[in-house]
Amino acid sequence: MSDNTNEKKSLGQIVIDSFVELGRTLVAFAKAPKALWGINIPYVIEGLVYFGILTILGKFCSENIQLSDQQASWVYSGVTAGITLAMLFLGGVSDRIGIRSALKVAFSMFLVGRVVIALAGTLPLGSGMGSPMFFVTLLGLLIMVVAYGLYQPAAYAGVKRFTTPKTAAMGYAVVYALMNLGAFFSGMISPFVRRFTEESLPPNGLAGVFWVYAGMMVVALLATTFILTKKTDEEAVARVARETAAEAKEGDPEKEEEKKPEAKPDVSSVKINNIPFIALLILTVAVATTGFNMLGADDKNTAIFTLVGAGLLAIASGWEFMRHRPDHPFRDRRFTFFIFVLIPVQTLFAHNWLTLPYYLDRAFSGGVVSENFEFFSNLNPIMIFFLAPMVAGLTAQANVYKMMIIGTMVMALPTFLLTLGPNLYLFLTYVLLMSVGEAMWQPRFLQWIAEIAPKGKEGMYMGIGQFPWFLTKMITGLYSGFFVAKYLPKPETGLDTNSGVMWLIYALIAMVSPIALILARKWMLAGMMEKHGD
Repeated sequence: MSDNTNEKKSLGQIVIDSFVELGRTLVAFAKAPKALWGINIPYVIEGLVYFGILTILGKFCSENIQLSDQQASWVYSGVTAGITLAMLFLGGVSDRIGIRSALKVAFSMFLVGRVVIALAGTLPLGSGMGSPMFFVTLLGLLIMVVAYGLYQPAAYAGVKRFTTPKTAAMGYAVVYALMNLGAFFSGMISPFVRRFTEESLPPNGLAGVFWVYAGMMVVALLATTFILTKKTDEEAVARVARETAAEAKEGDPEKEEEKKPEAKPDVSSVKINNIPFIALLILTVAVATTGFNMLGADDKNTAIFTLVGAGLLAIASGWEFMRHRPDHPFRDRRFTFFIFVLIPVQTLFAHNWLTLPYYLDRAFSGGVVSENFEFFSNLNPIMIFFLAPMVAGLTAQANVYKMMIIGTMVMALPTFLLTLGPNLYLFLTYVLLMSVGEAMWQPRFLQWIAEIAPKGKEGMYMGIGQFPWFLTKMITGLYSGFFVAKYLPKPETGLDTNSGVMWLIYALIAMVSPIALILARKWMLAGMMEKHGD
């Protein structure tokens, strides 16, 4: 039964309660076991460095390595999509070697990878695709990608290890909040370091930023080593065991729910030959990359024909994968529709690093925005840090699917503001409204998956639910470089920017998600009622 008092709260009281809850979260973090500090403090640093690198990587590829904008976008695509794949393959390593060891190995690799990237920008290695500078940078990025695939699952496993069932939600919320804080701080540090080192590390001081980020990895590694010791680990585990037992003794609902047996999904023992699927998938990516590369050439008809072929290969890949897996979540039509229909609006997340830094640097050239493009590129994280608890309080009683529709609509619509041309106030309004939309729908995404998933298959559905995000990063990275080169050309080309057309295209793409969710509303809600037996 819902609390009527909560339903009658005014907007002002909800806002106040949201900030009070935020304060409680921070106090809870301060009182958390010391071992959890060994997870969270390095997490802030890693969030700062990771998002800081994403923000300047495109500029580094374009101006330092002298890649084309399209080639730079492929580097982005490989890094971000590669991290998702790395987590898929390395997610269980921390279970075998232990969380402490996994984190120390990850930060050691982070340090090596980022030193290599900094060296690529410092040493006279030439420039251009195929140059030593290009391959040294790729080596550093590859080490970073592998490290991240090891780090992220280990960090989340650490949060689970050092929290009770009752405080786990708080633990994950703090990690997410601190990651956003780190991303925001990168926007404050990077412009200062870049301007300070641009004369000693030409042409733009970005190598200096990479050196600072490499130094931060030393701090993160030391924090992990000296805070997350064997002693603090054992003390935290013992404390969590005592608190968990106390919660169970008091009849904690979450603990009681945990004791309930769950139905186990049917698992086929038949061995599946995945070689045809992998071959088709590799061929699909190769053909799609070729097609997007051809878009910049004169023969556009050949490019379109090639991309259509890539689409057909993608369908063939999906069919080959699904025909051997009758119990796979993708056999659930509503689930499959839901997670893939969000790809268009999710492209706006990817454009935060694929397009926004270029847009702010080139469309606002010569002004304060261009000089501090890292800061303006990372306003969204700090807004999410404050907006998420407020929006959660305002929408706690709202229907999940309705919130998905409204949230994706609120996130996509402000993109049309950018079609009016470069304007700081329009851009700030866009970031604010987009962040509100993100805070409305993103937290509800996993909630909907959990509700639509059959009993005993929640974990499987949660894992598969992340696959479209991998596709979003891969696909958006393949085409964003073409649009940047066409509508936000490099200053040395002498061509005018025409960012409004680019943002109009991106806005129309993003609007596909809320419109499709509206059109499918009855069908989706009918499926939800069937799941609950209504």
